[in-house]
Amino acid sequence: MTPAITLAAKQKIAHQVHEYAHDPGCDSYGLEATKKLGVPAERVFKTLVVELDGKSLAVAVVPVMAKLGLKQIAKAAGGKKAAMADPVDVQRSTGYVLGGVSPLGQKKRLPTIIDSSAESLTSMYVSAGKRGLEIELAPLDLQKLTHAKFAAIAV
Repeated sequence: MTPAITLAAKQKIAHQVHEYAHDPGCDSYGLEATKKLGVPAERVFKTLVVELDGKSLAVAVVPVMAKLGLKQIAKAAGGKKAAMADPVDVQRSTGYVLGGVSPLGQKKRLPTIIDSSAESLTSMYVSAGKRGLEIELAPLDLQKLTHAKFAAIAV
């Protein structure tokens, strides 16, 4: 059990956990999940952590096939400028390793923005807190658990 799965269970959120054999040589964890789980790419989201204005961190949840718009995430999170966070800061703040960062159950709650494309889905997949492990849940449940807001942040 990861903190992400524990949080969903504790809050009695309907979810399913999907596990697959992670290939350490794979460089795109999200695309690997879509292939190995046989799920359409628009339903699988990656969790990225950005640094806002050189001061604070925020979480972006975007489709695996999309890129994160740094201007868009900065604006949505109330900042002026965003840059990808240092991997050491990401691990220290979230408690998760890169490729396994979940928006759920992080050590420190960070402002979270979910790309608005998720709003039309009945369920979405995000990392469950380790490579090779995904959690499927409704976008509104993810929003509730993370206190996130929806915004158009993918480009």
